[in-house]
Amino acid sequence: MPELPIVSGDQCISALERIGYRVARTRGSHVRMRCPGRRPVTVPKHNKLDRGTMRAILRTADISIDEFIQLVKG
Repeated sequence: MPELPIVSGDQCISALERIGYRVARTRGSHVRMRCPGRRPVTVPKHNKLDRGTMRAILRTADISIDEFIQLVKG
């Protein structure tokens, strides 16, 4: 299993947008994203997301680490 990269909240949001997630609302430093047919995801808009937070986001969005790395690379 590849190591989960350290990314910013903005990078995570961009990666999720590539698979169909859209920003539903923003409150403070957290962005709520929705995608038809998938569970909603909340992404903190921080400079660096903790690996545990990233794992929780990927688990909720049902994305593997490999898929996420490819999405971040663009």
